[in-house]
Amino acid sequence: MDSSFNFAIKILELYKQLTKEKEFIISKQLLRCSTSIGANVFEATAAVSRKDFANKMAIASKEARETYFWLKLLDEGNLVHVPVKEYLDDIHQIIRLLTAIVKTTNKN
Repeated sequence: MDSSFNFAIKILELYKQLTKEKEFIISKQLLRCSTSIGANVFEATAAVSRKDFANKMAIASKEARETYFWLKLLDEGNLVHVPVKEYLDDIHQIIRLLTAIVKTTNKN
């Protein structure tokens, strides 16, 4: 899933911007969970079973939801002057996709 990898690349740039504004705590949390999405999706591609695949994708989905939380907090918390709307749009799409994958996999 290239979108999770590309999103992680974008988050790396956001992380740099946030740390330039001296925001270190939320930016670190955001970096960890957002890069974990792609890592779990990548691991899922080497799953040994359908259950393993579904589990890795479910973890990626949870990490995506955590990412949304931190982005929303940055957006509404007025901690920094860095726009995050485009990141919120991206993570919404990733959450929808991962949710669909998990549901479809668990149905079959």
